[in-house]
Amino acid sequence: MRKLLPFLLSTSLILTACDEATLREFESQLATEQAIAEAQQAANDVVPATRTPRPTRVPAAQPEGVSGDGTWTVMLYQDADDEVLEQDIYLDLNEAEVVGSSERVTIVSQLDRYTGGFRGDGNWSTARRYVLEPDTDLAALNSPFTDIGEVNMADGDTLVDFVTWAVENYPAEHYALILSDHGMGWPGGWSDPSASGIGADDVAIARSFGDLLYLMELDRALARIQQETGIRQLDFLGFDACLMGHLEVFSAVQPYARYAVASQEVEPGIGWPYAAILAELEQNTTASGADLARSVVDNYIVNDLRIRDDGLRQDYLNGRRASADTVADVTSRSATMTAVDLAQLPAVVSELDSFAQVLSRLQPRTVARARTYAQPFTSIFGEQVAPSYIDLAHFAALAAQESGEPEVVNAARGLLDALSSAILSERSGPERPGAYGISIYFPNSDLYRTNVGGPRTYAAIASRFAGASLWDDFLYAFYTGTELPQRSQPAVEVDPSRLVAPASGGLTMAPLTASATSTTADRPVNLTTQITGENLGYIYLFVGYYDTQRNAILFADQDFVEAPTSRQVNGVFYPDWGASPVVLDYSWDPLIYVISDGVNQTFALLNPETYGASLTDATYSTDGLYNFQSGQTRAARLIWDAQGNLRSIYAFTNADFSGAPSEVTPEAGDTFTILDQWYDLATQEYSYAEGDTLTFGATPWTYEAVPAPAGTYNVGFIAEDLDGNYSEQYVDVEVR
Repeated sequence: MRKLLPFLLSTSLILTACDEATLREFESQLATEQAIAEAQQAANDVVPATRTPRPTRVPAAQPEGVSGDGTWTVMLYQDADDEVLEQDIYLDLNEAEVVGSSERVTIVSQLDRYTGGFRGDGNWSTARRYVLEPDTDLAALNSPFTDIGEVNMADGDTLVDFVTWAVENYPAEHYALILSDHGMGWPGGWSDPSASGIGADDVAIARSFGDLLYLMELDRALARIQQETGIRQLDFLGFDACLMGHLEVFSAVQPYARYAVASQEVEPGIGWPYAAILAELEQNTTASGADLARSVVDNYIVNDLRIRDDGLRQDYLNGRRASADTVADVTSRSATMTAVDLAQLPAVVSELDSFAQVLSRLQPRTVARARTYAQPFTSIFGEQVAPSYIDLAHFAALAAQESGEPEVVNAARGLLDALSSAILSERSGPERPGAYGISIYFPNSDLYRTNVGGPRTYAAIASRFAGASLWDDFLYAFYTGTELPQRSQPAVEVDPSRLVAPASGGLTMAPLTASATSTTADRPVNLTTQITGENLGYIYLFVGYYDTQRNAILFADQDFVEAPTSRQVNGVFYPDWGASPVVLDYSWDPLIYVISDGVNQTFALLNPETYGASLTDATYSTDGLYNFQSGQTRAARLIWDAQGNLRSIYAFTNADFSGAPSEVTPEAGDTFTILDQWYDLATQEYSYAEGDTLTFGATPWTYEAVPAPAGTYNVGFIAEDLDGNYSEQYVDVEVR
């Protein structure tokens, strides 16, 4: 359901810097907002919480021969040329075919398949253009098609060619374009095995991720489509891809579409509910682009055919049985989806500029705390890099709470109001409580100083946004200690030696004291130390097993250390360590963890992922290699809840867990090989080594704690500052 952005700040402000008059003013303001909120809630009891539709635009100029006849052409650009996504995108098209075209709605697709992935429906691997006709066969596509051979779906020219073909052959009053494949946020996405080199644009990120449909190339392609077809604006533009719900992305497509839909987080493998949204469109062809956008959000996951159809749901669950409502609930827990009125984006950018000006006058520590604890989303830059995609509204609310200054509060309110006007509808699961619909890029200093995520690359790729806003200028000012200009400036080459890390804290940790250096698995050991320094972010427990033969330490366990108190903004909790120094007195239970596939079990490292109100609300991850039965292998990550249940599996396009993530839907017989992490004491180098392999079947995977085997363990703490720097101390404990 859509959250009420104007009330995000109404009850969580800490007004430490206010005088009495200001405090009385805020109390009056909050009382008024509380009354409004209560009235809104009363209205919600009668009418569902949806936005009042605004008048739609005057219909754009259409190609010759097309009048205002209420017709639609829906164009599906489906890049399934990938072993992880091939079957899911193929099934999406099959779901769309269940509805098919009608007298007023024409559905066309360009589907490019992969060699060696999904083997169904003849196992063809070229690209085809379909004109969908209604068909209930969910095992095959039976609509007429033209085979156009192998094409590079990562090339903007390919997109232009498809849309131009569709408009010329199937003219209509309204046009919808939906792009499906891997998404990567502001860089773009849409990979293809036939792409080679770094592509036409010489951007540094392409040296790591290859030739993709980068955001500025998508911008150019849409401009060409606009020129060559005569369509002033698409009525609807959708990104059926991960992580594309960025302000940078919406800004790039704003001139070319009236409404857009995208997800801030990794999408579940089932993708969009095509049968449901297309059926609604065909039942109401007078719908506007806003109506179609809301329909995607309203039907997302809950009405997907792969969940509602008994047979498809059982296949999705590997033969297990569960109700549609149960599967929808579990699948949507970390999912997000947002519909945006693109005409409102200039107001959002204007308010963001005002907010950036206020942020530039704050203590860097305050800004860094808001960035560190804002709702994050999956990183494309690898596990060792702090999250850089954060929810913009939640970040603004945290900055207001952390500063408590009226100037920041007012600027945050202005930004939240603008976001609320731009967001038509939003849905996010309970595991993303701080997701309000639109993300923004805010890297730490390590990522900002790289070629991949630095200012030149960011400004070149997100060029339309960087040219219109002060955000890239704010990042530059924040990491160089310079003054933020009043107007947007061209990106400059940054000398890494000029960069500062304003959120680093110079943390130091006193030597660790253990209550015992020898124990048994059923006897806890008390560990004490003291941490001094500013900007303390998180503290982690580390447990390593000493392997005498390898002279190396195997990472055995890692976990969050809970702070004495926690703070929260709208359900996202973060630690409050109080003033320096921080004294730790921790009881370590000699335990490790094993995961089970229902038949076999093996040791696995659980890495802390998200901090919760308590450790029972945290989430964890296990890194490994996902092995498809086709023979393909991807670096992948298992996501667990604190109760030992496997929640999701994310695969990455690069072997170092960077690149575009996507959720994997396991098939019986697929396997997962755990990657053990080691630290070599002689070379002082970290490395991965393949461990045991487990197999997916009908039994859900789980993990559990078991007594630590006898041996020597290196136990201690890692203190992380707000910029991702570490201080650490360890002690050896013998477990008998």
